[in-house]
Amino acid sequence: MLTAGLSFVAVNGTVRWLGQALPAAEGAFIRFAFGLVFLIPMLVPALQRGFTPKVWGLFVLRGGLHTVAVILWFFAMARITVAEVTAIGFLNPIVVTVGAALLMGEKISWRRALAIAVALAGAMIVLRPGLRVLEPGHIAQLGASVTFGASYLVAKRLSEQVPASVVVAMMSLTVCVGLAPFAAMNWVAPTALQCAVLACTAFFATAGHYAMTRAFAAAPLTVTQPVVFLQLIWASLLGAVIFAEPVDVWVLVGGATMIGSICYITLREARLRRGVTPPPDADKEL
Repeated sequence: MLTAGLSFVAVNGTVRWLGQALPAAEGAFIRFAFGLVFLIPMLVPALQRGFTPKVWGLFVLRGGLHTVAVILWFFAMARITVAEVTAIGFLNPIVVTVGAALLMGEKISWRRALAIAVALAGAMIVLRPGLRVLEPGHIAQLGASVTFGASYLVAKRLSEQVPASVVVAMMSLTVCVGLAPFAAMNWVAPTALQCAVLACTAFFATAGHYAMTRAFAAAPLTVTQPVVFLQLIWASLLGAVIFAEPVDVWVLVGGATMIGSICYITLREARLRRGVTPPPDADKEL
């Protein structure tokens, strides 16, 4: 999880370094094009086997949602601090939790509802609407968090029908195809250095997801989830040391509040799945 966190912060750092030198859609397209290189060994056999029309529909839906999300994320990353992008991004699992209840019929107990409310309060601490002007980057990152969450809900459905590795590979392919027309509309010839940086972005993103998967397999969530908070610390340090961004204490406080809420939801669900919670009506508390 430490490696995963550092890898994801490196993703943020490389995209932040590019800034507004390339349009958001073009930067995202180049990043996913490089990412496909790492996923070809999984992608080719999956395409050869083929999928049902229903699965293809879910792949296209997820690709469309993820396309919008990454454009918004690249836009935000070039306009607000690394720490703010990281903190607002912690809304993703909250969106997934609420979406699963609204769209998939999953139950939300009062404890889970309270944890969600605390997470949303943390987001308000980060954004502080009314106390400062919300910039387009903040709005874009909020939109990215919601859209990423919707994408993950579709991925949950897909994971019930195809292997996780295929879900990841097909996501990269469909997003690459989805980004292509947006990138072509405002194409700026990238330099060799910019391409190299985006190749590093793709590498760090792939490494981060791989390390996170290994961490989930090797250790319980009680060990891995709290480590997520270090991403916010590293993101703040990266912004301060490399990009001379001010360290906002309220962003750290709000991010910590959100992560605490997310850890509570995750750990409680893990205990319930293991059957540690003894009451017979435990299913009502999910």
